[in-house]
Amino acid sequence: MGLTFSRSIWQVPLMKAAILPDRGVVKVAGADALKFLDGLITADVDEVTVRQARYAALLMPQGKIIADFIVVKAEEDDHFFLDCPRALVPTLVQRLNFYKLRAKVIVEDLSETLGVLAMWDGASTSGPGLSYADPRLSALGLRCMISTHIAAKAASELGATLVDAAGYEAHRIALGVPRGGLDFIYNDAFPHEADMDQLGGVDFEKGCFVGQEVVSRMEHRGTARTRVVPVAFDGPPPEAGVAVTAGNSTLGMMGSGSSAVGRGLATLRLDRVADAMASETPMIAGGITIRPVKPDWARFQWPGEAKAAE
Repeated sequence: MGLTFSRSIWQVPLMKAAILPDRGVVKVAGADALKFLDGLITADVDEVTVRQARYAALLMPQGKIIADFIVVKAEEDDHFFLDCPRALVPTLVQRLNFYKLRAKVIVEDLSETLGVLAMWDGASTSGPGLSYADPRLSALGLRCMISTHIAAKAASELGATLVDAAGYEAHRIALGVPRGGLDFIYNDAFPHEADMDQLGGVDFEKGCFVGQEVVSRMEHRGTARTRVVPVAFDGPPPEAGVAVTAGNSTLGMMGSGSSAVGRGLATLRLDRVADAMASETPMIAGGITIRPVKPDWARFQWPGEAKAAE
């Protein structure tokens, strides 16, 4: 494939690593690759470098998320790789090719040869393949695009213990970071509702991208009443997809959860959450009481908190 990947250098040995079977890799390469992607997706691709990935999405013209992904750059100037949900790879490839027209780019699914290894609770001294810090939150750790058959060897070389993907899921959930398809529904959620505006997934200062007008309007008017937020509970997590209620009011829907950390994620109407808090009405999902927990990274107005002065 003619790939030349960098070897990123880090300072502290890693603690844990896991291959993420739900992730795929799409390559976008060619003389027009940067301009092509920059005109379509929510990130400023000019800011993507060999050592700096960006979180982004391809949106519908109506502003809803078709697919979210991490944009990674190889050492070649015209080679970009998208760390994306594997189930959405065919859709993403099809959509990118639809927009390609006469642009000098090649869009290719590399998911059969490359996987994504996540590394957290520390940092590696070096790594094979294309390594990059997760741009959403530093606490999410590092990721690496490699051949899956060498994952165990790579983890060992990184000083990490290879665990199953459930370990990474518990880590992600504990940090309150949404996962598409579980915590929000593709083709139905806006970037603000999936917290992409909070996690560096939308650049509001860049030029045009598909769906920009709608997303910019939501940003400037502050009209995102629904968001994915972390919730805490005791015992096993509520089942994903069950309704969250408070008395006779429906607040939203439960997403992923982990009994290992006693946390989950739910898509909730924040105004109704605020009403439930004010009236001290318990919030219930599948018969289990849940409690919204403000994540450290949240900059939006949290239910029950006074709005900051402009």
